Amino acid sequence: KLGKSKAPPLQGKVAYITGAASGIGLATAKLFAEQGANLYLADLNNEKLSVAADAIRKKYKVGIIAQVLNVVDEDAVRQSFAEVVANYGGVDFLISNAGNAVQGTIGKVDMKTLRQSFELNFFAHQVLASEAVRLLMIQKTGGVLLFNASKAAFNPGKDFGPYALPKAAMVALTKQYALDYGQFGIRSNAINADRIRTSLFSEEVVTERAAARGLSADDYFKSNLLQQEVYDTDVAKGFLSLALAEKTTGSILTIDGGNIAASPR
Repeated sequence: KLGKSKAPPLQGKVAYITGAASGIGLATAKLFAEQGANLYLADLNNEKLSVAADAIRKKYKVGIIAQVLNVVDEDAVRQSFAEVVANYGGVDFLISNAGNAVQGTIGKVDMKTLRQSFELNFFAHQVLASEAVRLLMIQKTGGVLLFNASKAAFNPGKDFGPYALPKAAMVALTKQYALDYGQFGIRSNAINADRIRTSLFSEEVVTERAAARGLSADDYFKSNLLQQEVYDTDVAKGFLSLALAEKTTGSILTIDGGNIAASPR
């Protein structure tokens, strides 16, 4: 009717987002809030998380809980979902985003470093997803698991094995949840992004990679088929599209401006 605005698509829904204080996590939190979702924001950096949560509160009229969380702490993760239930009654979307680009030559990297990378870049995502699914099964309302994979899962870079290996396992995890829980209306998808200006890309790494290709840093980020830089907000839009794609599960959405070598086959 005239003068009557349409409710945003995520109004009344609850999104749990890790790595929410900056980069892709923050961009996703802002976009989901814009679309009406109540948020549970988790990050290890208390100062940045508080700033991010306050900024979203000022702009959007949605529920926001910001909690310092180490995602490799299983007990803390389980407690965080109890907090979600206590405050919101349940959850609809998990955006499992937190991670770190651990480097090392694969034949030389020590097992401690490799295990730590798997703890953060794979096992933490499994714990988060299993806790989310436990709630979704009780709720019987369906739901969506969204994972932040990486170009490295399909096209690993030299000396990035400690990061690429758990990311490849994450892709398998995404598909396994789709297989095991699709019959219950629970969808599982991931995004395969590349060359996003976030804290994962240190200035040193960017400079080194750009120089190896004879490029400036800016041109490095534009070195894709579309010759356009891809931003964290582009990845956030990808997460939103997957959240709303009711007939899509087991999918890996590539957002990289075009890199055929990194596209899923």
